[in-house]
Amino acid sequence: MKNAILNHLQVPQEGAPIANRWINDDIKPVEICRRTWNFWTFHNFCILASSNVSVYMVGSSLIAMGLTWRQSLAAIVVGNIVAAGLFVMNSLPGLFYHIGFPLVNRYVWGLYGSLFVLWNRILLSIVWYAVQAWIGGECIYVCLRAIWPSLERRIPNHMAQSTGMTTAQLLAYIIFMVSSLPVLHIRPHKLQKFFYISSATIIVFEIVILIWALASMGESGFGSTISEPGPGGSGWKIAFGIVSTVGSTAAGILNQNDFTRFARTPRPAILGQLVSLPLYSILCATIGILVTAATQNRYDEPLWNLPTLLGAIIDNGGSRSRVAAFFGGAALCVSQMGLNVPGNALAGGFDMAATFPRYINLRRGAYITALMSIACNPWKLVNTATIFLTVLSSYSIFLGPMVGAMMASYFAVMRRKIKVEDLFPSHEGTRGIYWYTYGVNWRAPVAWVCGMVPSLPGFVAHVDPSVIVAVGLTRIYYICFVTGTVISAAVYTALHYMFPTADVKLFVDKAPSPEILMQEYRWRWDGGDRLGEGNGGAT
Repeated sequence: MKNAILNHLQVPQEGAPIANRWINDDIKPVEICRRTWNFWTFHNFCILASSNVSVYMVGSSLIAMGLTWRQSLAAIVVGNIVAAGLFVMNSLPGLFYHIGFPLVNRYVWGLYGSLFVLWNRILLSIVWYAVQAWIGGECIYVCLRAIWPSLERRIPNHMAQSTGMTTAQLLAYIIFMVSSLPVLHIRPHKLQKFFYISSATIIVFEIVILIWALASMGESGFGSTISEPGPGGSGWKIAFGIVSTVGSTAAGILNQNDFTRFARTPRPAILGQLVSLPLYSILCATIGILVTAATQNRYDEPLWNLPTLLGAIIDNGGSRSRVAAFFGGAALCVSQMGLNVPGNALAGGFDMAATFPRYINLRRGAYITALMSIACNPWKLVNTATIFLTVLSSYSIFLGPMVGAMMASYFAVMRRKIKVEDLFPSHEGTRGIYWYTYGVNWRAPVAWVCGMVPSLPGFVAHVDPSVIVAVGLTRIYYICFVTGTVISAAVYTALHYMFPTADVKLFVDKAPSPEILMQEYRWRWDGGDRLGEGNGGAT
């Protein structure tokens, strides 16, 4: 009975009766019929990642830290340019070999060792899905209040004050969660129409709210956010602002291969990311600063949170204001879905499918991610758990070293040569060259620890201000993503040269050039099994 149930739950695989312990259709390299993402797909995808409520509020955290609005903009500009470069550099295995984040980390950490990285990313996906879904619920709440200003009276509150929400807010959250479910069902290679609609919606909204804020500002002028900027921050605080901007995209940098593997060709994908990521991130953050400053005097305080601003428009305006707030809330809902589904639900789905490929595919993993996010109690995370969110927002201290190991492995150790078939052994007992030691490449966790530890004291002090550490350690934490990435990459490379893995070194030395290898693997994925013909060492 037990075996019958397990067999029924197994994931079917094209060309084979069932998926095996290492691979299924959603994790395998992407064949030509699913490589549908062009320049505009990546452009629109990056708009959604760069233009949302969280990015809109980046300026608030930097200004609250003591930077002037000019210093904040400078940090945002530099940080996003650096982030775009890292996005592209760490996404090249996906572009050229059409393999995703789980398979990439198997040659970095080993077949079993990669699970540590996947579990970290799954945890982030679940928690961030919860947070972003709650923000989406706040946008639904704006729409409901625009229709029924007396919403809180219409729906009596039965929630305890300790929850940090009302019954009406819970209802809005449930509506957003349910509305997102159909989008979770869309396969990544068929997301183009959804990306077009959602990216166009958020861009129009940003332009409209900026024009409205500046045009209706009148004689009240800009608030103290811009007009009284204060003394400004030190060079180290500006550096912290830059690295914080980069670190806020760390999760996306880490697993961007999950999406670049769907690229038709590398060049449009690279351009789509390099152009869109910094451009729209800078635009959105700048609009956030200008709109907040332009409305500050009107509402007697800076309203950085967009749903809060739209709520103020409802409370202080008439029927036209309510209509405008409704469409604004609806646009933000679409934007949140466009951010949350690929950035968190699909990311978690890919990683779960790689962890349990026999029983979980992408769709199952995405729905599990959404379902498990409810257990995070996002209403408490957003409204009361400030320390937890501080830890979550500083999680780049742990992700930076992972990125460093990935980049060092691809460029320095593997020299862009990957033996892809050894990332998912097809027969029981087969290990391949990336088995390392009992399935774990011990060099990767050592490099990760070396990259993470120097920033740890400053991280603890940042989370708990009562902890006092040396100024130098605090400054290391200020640039934790950079130091973590660089140290981890250096240690990972050094360990591989000091203690090389014989099978990996032999393959890298004997295999043909990366360009030939990439072309041959592309032929294999597309149905022409030419791998190894006339190129000794490629198999």
